[in-house]
Amino acid sequence: MSAARLPSSLRVNAAYFMLQIWFWGMMAAFTGYQTAIVLGRGFSSGQAGVFIALGCLAGIFSQPLLGAWADRHPTVPLKHLFGGCMLLALAVHGAFYFTRPGFFCTALIFLALGALETNSYPLIDSMSMQFLNAGVNVRYSLGRGLGAFSYAGISIMVGRQAQRFGVESALTTHAALVLLILLALAVFPAFPQSTGPEGPRTKPHSPLYILKHNPAFTAMLGAGFFGLMAVMPIVNFLVNLVEDRGGNSGDLGLALFLMAASELPGAILFQWLWKRVGIEKVMLASVIFMAAKPLLFFLCGDLRLLLLLQPIQMLGYGLFNPGNVYFANENVLPEDRVQGQSLKMVATNGLSGVLGNLIAGAMIDGAGISAMLLFCFFSGAVGICLAVLSLRLRKRQKLA
Repeated sequence: MSAARLPSSLRVNAAYFMLQIWFWGMMAAFTGYQTAIVLGRGFSSGQAGVFIALGCLAGIFSQPLLGAWADRHPTVPLKHLFGGCMLLALAVHGAFYFTRPGFFCTALIFLALGALETNSYPLIDSMSMQFLNAGVNVRYSLGRGLGAFSYAGISIMVGRQAQRFGVESALTTHAALVLLILLALAVFPAFPQSTGPEGPRTKPHSPLYILKHNPAFTAMLGAGFFGLMAVMPIVNFLVNLVEDRGGNSGDLGLALFLMAASELPGAILFQWLWKRVGIEKVMLASVIFMAAKPLLFFLCGDLRLLLLLQPIQMLGYGLFNPGNVYFANENVLPEDRVQGQSLKMVATNGLSGVLGNLIAGAMIDGAGISAMLLFCFFSGAVGICLAVLSLRLRKRQKLA
C-alpha cells in the first residue's frame, strides 16, 4: 500500500467535515419539516406517513444496488456517484417547490427523493472509511457529530424562518444547502485506487451471502431496525407531538435543535467508549436508550418537560449512528464494505422508516400520539433483545 499517494488527513477531514455539516443541514431543512409541509398542503397524517415511508422504501431497493455497483466498479470514485445523486435530487426538489401535485405525484416525488438523498448517505460513510482503512486518521465520529449540530442549527433557523415566511420556505433553504454540498464535494479528494491491496481483487459477495455468513452482523441489523422504529416516527411526527403538548412551529424548531445538538457530545463520547468497552457494548447501550426515549415522552405531558427530554438523543441515536458505521466496517469483509454500509442503512433508515412511519401515521390518525409512543417503546424493547443476541453471537464467533 502506497501511503505516499494518499492526501493529508487535514485535507480529508476538512472536506469530510464540510460534507457532513452541509448534508445534515440539508436533511434538517427538509426531513424535519416534510410532515408540516405536506400537512400544510392539505394531506392527512396518514398520507404523510405514506409519503415518508415511500421515501424510505426507495432506499431499500436502491441502496443495495448502488452499493453492489460501487463494489464491482472500484475505479469509479464514490464522490462522482454521490454528486450525481445530489444533482438529480436538486431537480426533483425544484419540481416539488414550484408545483402543487396531488397524492400520487407527491408520492412519486418522495419516492425519487428517497432514492437520491437517503440512498446517497452510505456513500459519505464509505468515502471516509476508504481513507480510514488505508491508514488516514479520519475523525468520523467528530464529523458525524458536527453534522448533527448542523442539523440542530438549521432546524431552529428553519423553524423561525417558517414562522415568518411559511413552512414552504424550508425548500429554498434546502436547495441552497445542496449547492454547498456540491462545493464541498468538489474539494473532497477521490480515493486513489493504487492504495488498495496488491494482487487480484476478491470478488464482492451478494447481500444474502453477507447476511447468512455473519449472524452477529445480521442480528445487529435487526436491533438497528427495531431501535430506529422506536425513534424515527418521533422525529418525523415531532410536529404532532409538539402540537399535542401545546406548542407551535417555533417550538418544533427548538425541539429539533435540542434533539440534534445533543448528538455532538454523543459522537465525542462514542470515540471514548469505543476504545474502552468495544463497539458491541456501545451498540447495546444505544439501543437501550432509543427504547427509553418514547417511554419517557409517553410519560411526559408538558411541553417544557418534552423539550428538556430531547437531549436523551445523545445516548441513543447519538451513539448508534457512528457505532452502526464502525460495526459494519469491522464485521464485513473488505470487498463488501460499501454493500455493508448500504445494508445497515436499508435495515435502519430504510425498512424501519417504511414500517415505522406507515404504522405511526395510521396510529396518530386512529388512536392519537400516545398510542404511537407505546408502539415505539415496544419496538425498542425488541431491538434490545436482538442487540443482546448479536453480542452473544459475536462473542461466540471470537472464541471459535
